[in-house]
Amino acid sequence: TNVLSEYSEKYPAYKGHTRPKSVKPQLQYKAHQDTMEGTTTFRYILGINGQTMSHIPYMVTRRPEKLQAEYKPKPGEIDLGTTYKQDFNPYEVQPFVPSRPKERVYTTNAKLDTVPTYKEDFRQWEISRRELTKPDTPYQPPVTKFGNSTTFQDDFVHRGLVPRESYKPPNIAKLSDTPFENMTSNKLSYVPHALEARYVKPPIEYKPNSQPFQDFTTHRQDYQGLPSPLTKSCKPEPLKVASNKPFQGSTEFRDRFQQWPVSLQQVQKSVEYMSPTEHMDLTTTSHTDYIKHQIQPFISAKPFSLPTKSSRPFQGSTTMRDDFQPWAAPRQSMIRKQEEIQRASGKMEDLTTFRAHFIQHEAQPSFSFKPQNAPLRTDAPLQNDTMYRTEFTPKKISVCPASFESPPGFVFDNYDDRGHRFFRKMTSADKIETPKEMVLTA
Repeated sequence: TNVLSEYSEKYPAYKGHTRPKSVKPQLQYKAHQDTMEGTTTFRYILGINGQTMSHIPYMVTRRPEKLQAEYKPKPGEIDLGTTYKQDFNPYEVQPFVPSRPKERVYTTNAKLDTVPTYKEDFRQWEISRRELTKPDTPYQPPVTKFGNSTTFQDDFVHRGLVPRESYKPPNIAKLSDTPFENMTSNKLSYVPHALEARYVKPPIEYKPNSQPFQDFTTHRQDYQGLPSPLTKSCKPEPLKVASNKPFQGSTEFRDRFQQWPVSLQQVQKSVEYMSPTEHMDLTTTSHTDYIKHQIQPFISAKPFSLPTKSSRPFQGSTTMRDDFQPWAAPRQSMIRKQEEIQRASGKMEDLTTFRAHFIQHEAQPSFSFKPQNAPLRTDAPLQNDTMYRTEFTPKKISVCPASFESPPGFVFDNYDDRGHRFFRKMTSADKIETPKEMVLTA
């Protein structure tokens, strides 16, 4: 059924457009075409005598369930007596009577007098203001000059600095008048010899190889550049869908939308502020009820500190500055001893006796006296007889009767609870023998 819609009317299907093919492989199950072998590890099992055999299915019967006996309650009553009930004798117990007397509450109808002794004995008395006993004497500064000399300045007499004599010995090297004996055993016994010329090892000259360099690799020898076709792409070619018809850009929203007139939003005008014309009463209860009293201002008895200025220069000298003057204390230089041994100025000859007398010889390879690791061989034949070969007696291999579905010479008798089949040997009709049972294990 064709579903009619506005989209199908305005956008008809174009002809000649094919859907691109998918390169994705399809998920299909591929069945195996060969025949299936029915052999499994379960079919080949171990028999009685260690031989492989095919599995023989047995008839499996349901295991008989054990019937539970029906519960029958015993007749009579249960004796619930215990040794505690037999030995315990109940006694009559009277309630405990406390020896403490009951609390008695004394109540009266009289009114409680709540006046304490503190209020009755210590009553409030009228207290009058106490007059000041301090004499009203104004401060008068002294006329005489204040003497600033102290007992320390009067009694102390400055003696001046007395230099102390240092008993420390001076750190000066004592020079000897006798000449220095610089003769040593090395100078007396040493005999200078003439030095030979320094041995210079000649450089080894480079000799190029006369054979050409073999730069062939396994890749160059085995690789053969054979022309081959380029790989083809399995990607389908993109098909362009083109049409000469103009594009219909009309939509349902453009066709059915109607433009409605919209009114402007009304803006509420704010009320214009009008200042009050009447006078504002700013009086308060404190301002109206306050009574002003005539009070004499407080006069301070402390004299005013007037700055005393003087035209004389300030004398900043003290006994500390006058008596303790800074002295020049230069730093003492470091005392260094003069070098007694003079250093050599010439170039050092680093030629040793080993370098001068060493003669290089060609190294001869050492001869190895280790015997070669060669196997010892003999012309005598190998004695390969063993106890197993000499004492082994071959026995006849008998076929296990459990490998047959119906063993020859046996007749099926019955099954057991585990599903095993029991067979008995076949007997003649005239002679009845005792059946010998055999269990075939799977």
